[in-house]
Amino acid sequence: MGRITVFCGSSSGNEAVYTDQARLLGRVLAQRGMGVVYGGALVGLMGAVAEGALAEGGEVIGVLPSFLRTREIAHEGLSRLIIVDSMHERKQRMHDLCDGFIALPGGFGTLEEFFEILTWGQLGLHDKAMGLLDTGGYYRHLLSFLDTAVSTGFLKNVNRQMIQVSEDIGELLDKMKTYTPPPVGKWLRRENV
Repeated sequence: MGRITVFCGSSSGNEAVYTDQARLLGRVLAQRGMGVVYGGALVGLMGAVAEGALAEGGEVIGVLPSFLRTREIAHEGLSRLIIVDSMHERKQRMHDLCDGFIALPGGFGTLEEFFEILTWGQLGLHDKAMGLLDTGGYYRHLLSFLDTAVSTGFLKNVNRQMIQVSEDIGELLDKMKTYTPPPVGKWLRRENV
């Protein structure tokens, strides 16, 4: 994996561990020779990931919609800052520039970005690894919800297993390196419609 897109909050959260892990993720990616693609902001966990990678001499590419340039305080010290017209274009560019995805803690935007990428993977539009860095168990309730979606028949277990999860950065990256996407078959039958 040459580059990883990181989805995460433009806020830092209430505990220092979130910022510490975001910064460490950036450092580890750079140490492993992997570039970072992210939302382009200087603030919050986004800024921490970028600063961590830059501190290790890593490549960091930010993709930021023009209307967020002042709101999210664009990081002007990146390897490259790409300004796009819309959120849709942002996600597509982030997808095109990377070989895998990691979501750190975040809010609506982080979840929306990660779930859209998961949906693309489910539909066979890409075969890239997708991981959650579950810092401090941040995603445990979300993962429990997804297990409920499987048990109630709204999500296939093979698709639930597309999400690689760990609280440990090295372990998560190792899981992602060996990720095999599920075969995309006919998932909707006429008799079920």
